[in-house]
Amino acid sequence: MALQTYPERPAPVRVVSQAIGGWIARLGAVWVEGQVAQLTRRPGSRTAFLVLRDPAADLSLQVTCPMTVLAAVEPPLTEGARVVVHARPTWYFPRGTLSLAADEIRQVGLGELLARLERLRTLLAAEGLFDTDRKRPLPFLPRTVGLVCGRGSAAERDVLENARRRWPAVRFRVLEVVVQGPLAVPQVLDALRALDRDPEVDVVVLARGGGSVEDLLPFSDEALVRAVAACRTAVVSAIGHESDTPLVDLVADVRASTPTDAAKRVVPDVEEELTGLRQCRDRGLSALRHRLDRETALVASLRSRPVLADPHQAVALRAEEVAALQHRAHNTLGHRLDRAVDDLQHVRARVRALSPAATLERGYAVVQRADGAVVRSPAQVEIGDRLRVRLAEGGLGAIVDSSPERA
Repeated sequence: MALQTYPERPAPVRVVSQAIGGWIARLGAVWVEGQVAQLTRRPGSRTAFLVLRDPAADLSLQVTCPMTVLAAVEPPLTEGARVVVHARPTWYFPRGTLSLAADEIRQVGLGELLARLERLRTLLAAEGLFDTDRKRPLPFLPRTVGLVCGRGSAAERDVLENARRRWPAVRFRVLEVVVQGPLAVPQVLDALRALDRDPEVDVVVLARGGGSVEDLLPFSDEALVRAVAACRTAVVSAIGHESDTPLVDLVADVRASTPTDAAKRVVPDVEEELTGLRQCRDRGLSALRHRLDRETALVASLRSRPVLADPHQAVALRAEEVAALQHRAHNTLGHRLDRAVDDLQHVRARVRALSPAATLERGYAVVQRADGAVVRSPAQVEIGDRLRVRLAEGGLGAIVDSSPERA
């Protein structure tokens, strides 16, 4: 039942605290999972005190338990361990504090941790967070490299020294955080978000040295994995060694086997780039020289051709060809004229042989009447008819004065 309070009739603090305690008591015993952030054993006390923390949130609860319950945990409980606690929430109303009274504590074993990680990996893979098509390429030369690492860690030195050895002008923004234990996930999340908001940071490196599965567990936390997937900036994961594969390796844009490998991936090697530039320059010069040599040889070849070496020679050759053609044409025409003259003479000879004039030259004459008709028979003329006698060298006139004689 809700408290009935009014401005005129407010409830005292003790009443409100008692009401809260009643509501919490109705929750009953629950199983709670968390990470032991603090463990306190007071000498001579029968009660142990734990601080149970949620790795994915900045939230913790006080847990109390009998020393016998704590002693029954195998292996012995240490700070940073993952546990499952069966406890009843209690409200201490004199101070207004919430705590858990545990009657059983189970330490999460390695096998159970790996099984949980596998279930989480399957879930995230089904959501597409590990797909290669969503991974972004790293910039060739980032303006600033964001680095999230442990305080004064070897991973930080490896990344900084190797990156500066490769590219001395590289700039870093380093955020040092706790990289294992209950505070690791919140601090890494805050650092990651801060670097992702920085417009000068083009790539973020998450770096940590090797360790056990429990040590690397924060980098398989679901909240951190989803935060990496939501980053707008490219993320390089360099957690542990080659054999270590926390879930953040699968969601990051690039997985580096070690922090040293991450340094090699985020910046180019200035010596390699200079060598590549020299090689490109040498190849360009070589290609240019070969091209010039080919063009020079082509020009020399063209200049050595007769048409360019002695242009008049081509004209002279054509003039000789024209003269030869003219001579052939003249000879051909002469031969044809000679043959035509011969043919004409032969025709003339045949014509003359067949011509009446040739007959006349042998002493014969052609007699024609006044109308031009040739007289072939005496019966064709009468006495007194005028006739024309055609001879070889002219003609003469005649008059018929006697009767025609019959042959």
